[in-house]
Amino acid sequence: MNSTDVLADAFGRIPDLLARALDGLDGEDGHAVLTRRVDPAANTLAWLAWHTGREQDAQLAALAGTPEVWVSDGWAARAALPFPDSEMGYGHTAEQVALVDVPVDLLLGYADAVHRAARTYLDLLTDEDLDVVVDDSWDPPVTLGVRLVSVVGDALEHAGQAAFLRGVLDRTA
Repeated sequence: MNSTDVLADAFGRIPDLLARALDGLDGEDGHAVLTRRVDPAANTLAWLAWHTGREQDAQLAALAGTPEVWVSDGWAARAALPFPDSEMGYGHTAEQVALVDVPVDLLLGYADAVHRAARTYLDLLTDEDLDVVVDDSWDPPVTLGVRLVSVVGDALEHAGQAAFLRGVLDRTA
């Protein structure tokens, strides 16, 4: 196994984690769980799933020099969120979090589309590519490998938050 295989495996875990966290949340009852909060300022399952996809999609597209699948594959149009298509959720207020109200099939479809784009990109990389500096504004400069680990780490963190939140919501239903 080489380094890009390890990264591909890590990225491949994200849609599965989200699918487990959102399992069975289609229909009206599921919608209520997707948008329920444990307190007025907390993130929702819908927001966590959306943001998990957006942060991967935007960063991977920038690295790969490709369009974000959010726009190019029509996910933004289908979601019809009241944000610019470039929005990823960083710094969202509680009110903005509440506006992410989309069906589970769209959230999971988008997660799968992002994973396919990630896999396509990772399949093009070699171990040597991971040493290329992609951001020299940091000390030390950030290599492609470090950036990809950061992206996957953030996504796994948010998928884990979704899994935790789902457990809390199921116990308090």
